[in-house]
Amino acid sequence: MERQQPNRTLAPSQGNDRNHGTRSMGQILFRQADDENSRKRTISFSSEEPYRRWFGMEILDHADGAVDLERLNTVGVLLFNHNTDKVVGKVIRAWVENHRGMAEVEFDTDEDAEKIFGKVKSGTLKTTSVRYDVDAWEEVVAGKTSADGRFTGPCQIARKWTPLEVSIVSVPADATVGVGRSETETDSQNDIPDLSMYERQIQINQNNFRR
Repeated sequence: MERQQPNRTLAPSQGNDRNHGTRSMGQILFRQADDENSRKRTISFSSEEPYRRWFGMEILDHADGAVDLERLNTVGVLLFNHNTDKVVGKVIRAWVENHRGMAEVEFDTDEDAEKIFGKVKSGTLKTTSVRYDVDAWEEVVAGKTSADGRFTGPCQIARKWTPLEVSIVSVPADATVGVGRSETETDSQNDIPDLSMYERQIQINQNNFRR
């Protein structure tokens, strides 16, 4: 199943510029070592799962050197619904783990942040989203594979991209994300072979075509 990015989640200034995007594809993780009363949380905010944008299927590469995390690690903030007037916390550190963008965040103590943090603790808010810029693309046509052999076209792969900010979001772009899995459950998924949903669907389509 492919994910489709609704237009309503894109900022008006982005328009049809493919170098600017916003995606809901992450979640707030509760790790067993975490203190439930701590204001710090570990989140995932990006992955290599494909999204259909206006120009086609987009994949964010998470290989070594693909994601520029300097901005998040120096001035990164945690927003609510990508609203720059709703800063609810800060990014302590960001990294890539198992082809996912990860971050440790800490919620602020002001009234607005406390309200959002309360809904996170209660489990009402579970989903994260990322706003990003893309600096370099690889286009893969239908039936071909990417230069590193990991993806099957048709797709556009963001080979160099920068997360600008991460957000807690109330309505995910895809209802299948943000189900509040624990670290153990997440790690078990990493045992699955590194084959994206879209690649599997391409293979299914090819097999059906040959019949």
